[in-house]
Amino acid sequence: MSSKSARRKSSPSAVGQAKKPTGRIRRKENQEFVADMKLRTLRPEELLHPAQLLARFTERASELLSQLPQDARPTPATVNAALRQGVLEAFRTRDEHIARLVETDLLASMPEQGAKAIRRAVRASLVDMGVRVVEEADEQELFVVVEGEGEGFELVRPAYVDQATDKLLLAGQLRRIPAPRTLPEHDGTSAVDVRGEDAK
Repeated sequence: MSSKSARRKSSPSAVGQAKKPTGRIRRKENQEFVADMKLRTLRPEELLHPAQLLARFTERASELLSQLPQDARPTPATVNAALRQGVLEAFRTRDEHIARLVETDLLASMPEQGAKAIRRAVRASLVDMGVRVVEEADEQELFVVVEGEGEGFELVRPAYVDQATDKLLLAGQLRRIPAPRTLPEHDGTSAVDVRGEDAK
């Protein structure tokens, strides 16, 4: 091996530089992503249909109701109406959720949109759907401390709370940090006043 090639191999700049993704690598990553999306996609026969779902619920409800005493059973019409209402409300909620995700996906696919705009759109969608995002450490019961030392806290991850049920959807995370120093309290006399008195 020549001394020139040895120097080229051991050059710090050559060692320290990370390989940039080539066009071939990007194409491969895109192909893998498309293939993964196809695998995740539900087939038509697997999709939820309100009528099929209602039929399954009705069948199961009939089995459960048959175990009740005759005088305690609700009428079939009452059961069907309640089940129908529940299924329709569930699908309405699902449609609203999907519409929000579609809006977010469209926003993220626009090349001129930055990460901040996408984060704000997602946050607005969460708030509109009744999710409270807590980023203040005051409500410590909504957080877990993950690392650090000290008496103060720094936000690592916000907490997410369902406003309708007050249920914690995802606990936030805090990092312990040294508490900020507070200035000592004084009696209202400023340093300028004291110096003025001394001067007299």
